[in-house]
Amino acid sequence: MSDPNLGRLLNDRYQLAELIGKGAMGRVYRAQDVLLGDVPVAVKFLARTLLNQKMRDRFKSEARTCALLGQKTMHIVRVMDYGVDDDEVPFYVMEYLQGESLSDVIRTRSLVLPRFLSISRQICLGLQCAHHDGVIHRDIKPGNILVSHDTSIGELVKILDFGIARLLQADNGQTNSFMGTLAYSSPEQMEGKELDNRSDIYSLGIMMYEMLTGRLPLQAETHTFGSWYKAHHFQLPRSFDAITPSLKLPKALENLVMSCLAKSPSDRPQSAAEVLKALEPLEERFGPGRQMGHRIEAVLSKFQGVTDSKRQDSVSPDEFCKLTSWPKSKPLAEIVFAQPLKTSDEVLATLWMMMPKQEIQRRLLATRYNQFLFMLAPHPMLLWLTALHNREHGPRWLPCYLDLKTPQGQQMTRLLAENGLYRLLFFALEEPQRCVTVMSSKIADLQRDRLREWADISRTFVSTAQPNNTKTLLKQELEKVKPKILMKLEER
Repeated sequence: MSDPNLGRLLNDRYQLAELIGKGAMGRVYRAQDVLLGDVPVAVKFLARTLLNQKMRDRFKSEARTCALLGQKTMHIVRVMDYGVDDDEVPFYVMEYLQGESLSDVIRTRSLVLPRFLSISRQICLGLQCAHHDGVIHRDIKPGNILVSHDTSIGELVKILDFGIARLLQADNGQTNSFMGTLAYSSPEQMEGKELDNRSDIYSLGIMMYEMLTGRLPLQAETHTFGSWYKAHHFQLPRSFDAITPSLKLPKALENLVMSCLAKSPSDRPQSAAEVLKALEPLEERFGPGRQMGHRIEAVLSKFQGVTDSKRQDSVSPDEFCKLTSWPKSKPLAEIVFAQPLKTSDEVLATLWMMMPKQEIQRRLLATRYNQFLFMLAPHPMLLWLTALHNREHGPRWLPCYLDLKTPQGQQMTRLLAENGLYRLLFFALEEPQRCVTVMSSKIADLQRDRLREWADISRTFVSTAQPNNTKTLLKQELEKVKPKILMKLEER
């Protein structure tokens, strides 16, 4: 039976192309973001069997959490959008990465030690970031780890589905229900207790054992809750020698994995940082894993404001934007301004803005809309309007005025016309030293043609008044069109 979703245009933006994954919690499709020029994305729908209003609300909350985490670390898959389709089924949109799940990687053979160390280290970096923000995964397992290739660092590892298990557990009112994956769940999770990061570390220990041996450290008599409850509470993990006598592992690594598998949370490593610290000397000693770690840290440092020119030559435009610092000539205030940004290959059209960190978080999942208003007389000026809208927080209006009798106004207008998109650079008032996140907004072809025309006619036009006169008129026009724009946004 053919999938009715294939070929479907979701929310007038995401063209569903291929089913790439499915499970009890929902389906995942490869799609094209037609608004941004057919950029590939992944769209995950929540399973219909899990639908109710409380679930929809929590699904949105979890999508926002994932979006924020994905901006902080490259080891958690980025969530870029959230919505509800025509059948009231919630979905979220993630970055699309070509790769395979860790379960597929280890299905046929266990990992050699250098690769194991590199993958484990990257998983811990993702967990460390999430745990620092008080977010527990609750379903760490090979199926929720994506392994892909990155030209900068080689093998790149990302964690999927943060918070989905908590989402389902919080919605379920039955005390005898269980959400998670039985073979990887901690003893305290089996008991339904409140969890902390040490539960994820237990699941990490089971996964690390499996990565090294191809087998699970515990054996349940049957695949039932009761059997796995007994295994996690009373069964000692099998020794590495008992599973693979030929496997010669450093004793320090065996001890680390076994400590993660301790029945009591107080006997495990207390944080992902502790696991990372234990892995570090092993990487130094046993092959290229540590070198890979250094390369990953070098890429991560680009997101922390390091502006080494040699690195900038090899980063993507979005990464380049994240390297920028707030100009010293601009006040630390809630302002919006345009600026051309030159990379080694091109000049980007960028819109810079500063706002409170909480407001930025509210706009991580927002519909982006742009419109351009132009007045030739009494002075040529362009109003470049960007709106960020979501149903919970309404619109955030970001107007920017370009004087088309100035070289900078001419340059920005022509860049917008030529590039067909621009990047929005967000800076937080509380931490103004670095760019927090970058978004893109595409410009319709008709608008691009108009931008070219307006730039051309403005060059030869003789101004009869001061620029502020036209700016005042454009502000009045903006107030008139805002209700119409808002109506369009709320219909999406």
